[in-house]
Amino acid sequence: MANLLEGLTHRKLPQWMENRFMIDNLLIFSGRLLLGLYFVAPGVLKIVGFDDTSMYMAQHGMFAVPLFLVLTIALQVTGGICLFVGYRVRLVAFVLAGLVLVISLVMHDFWNVYEGGDQAHELQNFIKNMGIMAGLLVIAGAAPTKPLAQLFKTA
Repeated sequence: MANLLEGLTHRKLPQWMENRFMIDNLLIFSGRLLLGLYFVAPGVLKIVGFDDTSMYMAQHGMFAVPLFLVLTIALQVTGGICLFVGYRVRLVAFVLAGLVLVISLVMHDFWNVYEGGDQAHELQNFIKNMGIMAGLLVIAGAAPTKPLAQLFKTA
């Protein structure tokens, strides 16, 4: 049996398997890119609309708004970039999943009624965020992914 396995390790993979690995890597990269974009873009928008975001957070009963807003921006922007380039993906995905859970519970609390608020919209955001969190947990629990520089190497 050992001789059989040794012989298999020295053989070149069939072309269809190399193509499969390339497709798998492309799918992983695409998912990381989209999830990274999901965090970078809103993080940048929070910088541009800092005052409006602060008021929205205060309306939802958030305390220490400037501190938590700056922390959220830092986590979203750096975490999104890390997902994109493949740096510490599992850890970053786990941290971002936690961030999404906290944001969903505090900011998209559809079970509370706010003046001028839209409960249906908050419910939609809450459910969407649970889907994003699920994707992040899949990434966090999956086998380590390759950094961007190594993603499309087949050898």
